Amino acid sequence: MNGMEPGISLRAATAADYDRIVAVVDDWWGRPVRHTLPRLFLDHFHDTSLVAERDGELAGFLVGFMSPSNPDDAYIHFAGVSPRARGNGLARLLYETFFDRARTEGRRVVRAVTAAHNSVSIAFHTAMGFTVADPIPGYDGPSDVKVVFRRELT
Repeated sequence: MNGMEPGISLRAATAADYDRIVAVVDDWWGRPVRHTLPRLFLDHFHDTSLVAERDGELAGFLVGFMSPSNPDDAYIHFAGVSPRARGNGLARLLYETFFDRARTEGRRVVRAVTAAHNSVSIAFHTAMGFTVADPIPGYDGPSDVKVVFRRELT
């Protein structure tokens, strides 16, 4: 928690956290993104997802799961930090906490995906030790280009 803002607490998400999260993501991103986070992720993967709070207010979250198809893999689908809580290591703490959970579950690799033009996400994931694949045209449809991240857990 080096440099972590005082008063931040982390807990496992619940399905009920969905409404709180989708209520803020478009504002936090400054563009419409809520369509990329369907309710099913917190209905079915809340126990491996995380919520960060400060004084009962949502400060950040991470939606991730252990792959049911690839027993070595865990996947981070979506993570966000409130603009007021940025720059204090909260995103790193969310990711490191998820990495610890993945290790406990016997996973050896964490994967994630982002838009090829999302330089902020690419820089963050690179700083977190992920390798970045070349852009993949058509990843989620004909006009979509994504990069895939991969991080080995030790």
